[in-house]
Amino acid sequence: MKVVKVNDITEGNVFKALFRLALPIMGTSFVQMAYNMTDMLWVGRIGSRAVAAVGTAGFFTWLGAAFILISRVGAEVGVAQSVGKRDMAEVRAYIKHSIQLIISLALLYALVLIIFCRPLIGFFNIGEQDIVDDAVTYLVIVASGMVFYFINPVFTAIFNGYGESRIPFTINSLGLIINMILDPLLILGLGPFPRLEVVGAALATIIAQFCVTVIFIIKARRTKEIFSGLNLFEVPDMGRIKTIVRLGLPAGLQSGLFTVFAMFIARIIAQWGPIPIAVQKIGSQIEAISWMTAGGFQTAMSTLVGQNYGANKWHRVVKSYIAGILAMSIIGILATALLIFAPRPLFSIFIDEEETIRHGIAYLRILGLSQLFMCLELTSAGAFNGLGKTVPPSVVGITFNALRIPAALLLSSTSLELNGVWWAISMSSVCKGTVLTAWFVFTLIRNPETKVLRKVNLFNS
Repeated sequence: MKVVKVNDITEGNVFKALFRLALPIMGTSFVQMAYNMTDMLWVGRIGSRAVAAVGTAGFFTWLGAAFILISRVGAEVGVAQSVGKRDMAEVRAYIKHSIQLIISLALLYALVLIIFCRPLIGFFNIGEQDIVDDAVTYLVIVASGMVFYFINPVFTAIFNGYGESRIPFTINSLGLIINMILDPLLILGLGPFPRLEVVGAALATIIAQFCVTVIFIIKARRTKEIFSGLNLFEVPDMGRIKTIVRLGLPAGLQSGLFTVFAMFIARIIAQWGPIPIAVQKIGSQIEAISWMTAGGFQTAMSTLVGQNYGANKWHRVVKSYIAGILAMSIIGILATALLIFAPRPLFSIFIDEEETIRHGIAYLRILGLSQLFMCLELTSAGAFNGLGKTVPPSVVGITFNALRIPAALLLSSTSLELNGVWWAISMSSVCKGTVLTAWFVFTLIRNPETKVLRKVNLFNS
């Protein structure tokens, strides 16, 4: 077995290791967020109806993240733990089977979206035919490039699990630049390009994702230590596929149900018209600033904990978690302050319709109260994933996300009206962060390997 040195994070200062991993991953997360924000910036120039169309169709790309997570989490955890064990053959096995799995899932999901596009959009009962038609068109175009949308996060997870988080950051950033160039050209029809509006937003997205896939493949062919000898046309080992699915399915199920619950929430919101749909779509992009930051630490935590768990260094598992919680608490408090005290300038970046901005201000202030708890939830989820215990984050997430629906129905029927829906979302995040953090701490306390916790010096190895 080949000894791994360059990407070994089972030694040294955990704060340095955490931030060395987390910063590029956070950058990659912001790049992914920027794809959607860039689309919203330019689509928002067309109006709230176009935003509502893209936002409605976007639920199904969001739902696709559930399938991505099955392969992504399996690759990330499997690669990280195998690197910790210094088993490169195992690393390559996880890579090959994760890629085979995600390609199969992408093709199947794309086929379903294309065949059933109109009834899927019809679920939302929008009642505005032009919005429905634009949403269907956007969905079909994006589905045609779904394989690129699916495989890029798995390539990202492979490099992150290996400890090379800078590579996916650089490659995804190139894709963002391509998307930023294409969006105004294709959406608004600048220069010789025709004005395609919603169609242009979809085309810009899949072209950029295709370019990212090509660059990932080129880089993978040059990273021979983990990608050499892979034959994706070999019949997969179903035992290995089951291991990947076992690791990733809880996270995928949580993500998929989260999206389904959000679709029911959107259906509740739709009774107030297209403006609240646009508010939630734009507001969620703004809130994603903190969510993507926390997501970067979640992935870094998964890799750091995974490699040290694979090396059986429990004292470093504990120190890694403490370091993550401290960092994310600061970020969560700052995010709360930003959303509560600066909602108007944030929302005005995306749209200039006063009624939409007014609803957006209320949305951001209410959601701002939950930002610290959301950060704690994702950090704890990453630590659980690193241990290969992907079930607890899913149980907590699914339970409290499901409770959003009855809570939204109940609160929106009071004098709170639409704001009652926002309160249901915010308070469920508070509950998730509190419960999952307590669960992970209890897991550490009960583990006999972590008795060294009392003697840990956080800043030394």
